[in-house]
Amino acid sequence: MSATVLHLDGLRVPVETGGASRKAKLTIEADGSLRLRAAGDVATDELTRFLASKRDWVYRRLAEKEVLQHEPVTKELVDGEGFLYLGRSHRLKLAGTDGPVRLERGRLVMPSELASNGPMHLIAWYQRCGVTWLLPRVGSWAERLRVEPGGIEVADLGHKWGSATAGRRVRIHWATLQLSPQLVDYVLAHELAHLRAAHHGPAFWQLLARVMPDYDERKRELAQRGAGLWFGEAP
Repeated sequence: MSATVLHLDGLRVPVETGGASRKAKLTIEADGSLRLRAAGDVATDELTRFLASKRDWVYRRLAEKEVLQHEPVTKELVDGEGFLYLGRSHRLKLAGTDGPVRLERGRLVMPSELASNGPMHLIAWYQRCGVTWLLPRVGSWAERLRVEPGGIEVADLGHKWGSATAGRRVRIHWATLQLSPQLVDYVLAHELAHLRAAHHGPAFWQLLARVMPDYDERKRELAQRGAGLWFGEAP
């Protein structure tokens, strides 16, 4: 048995060779490290192509692992609880008024009658505000990337920050709106870039780098901050 190391973007991938099966197998260990196993007669070029074909799967699984390894952030629906919106914290205020959740003079106002289903109403607020805030930015980034999206939607996407559908509709996770504008822009530009390059291959990252030279720094910051966001959990 022999060993070598390949790289996927900035990720180190040790290769274990040996055994009779020529079928390569890529695994993500408990600590998040990658390991590739293959027969000794599989050419390095073939392994490199196989690794590149797994790029989307690797990033998706690493993102899921990052979220799952952290305790869920919970929020109490009481006066003074802080909720992030575009990187700034706003204190919750329960009020005896009617209507939906809204932002007033820096306070996040929730009518007391909505508190029993508070997380649902707060998520709806993120969705409403998110679409309004994102719409002009979609046009700006789409022009730079030379794409024509079919629309924008803010929704619950599970462990995905965003997606681009077959109908060219871009979807952004509502929890993303808690991040700073530059990180929301990264998620938005990332998904819009998929309208030209479906997979995370070299062409995709080159396209993103042309319109966002510091995308790699933003990507790392998103990975660091993402697990600390609120995803609708209450005590």
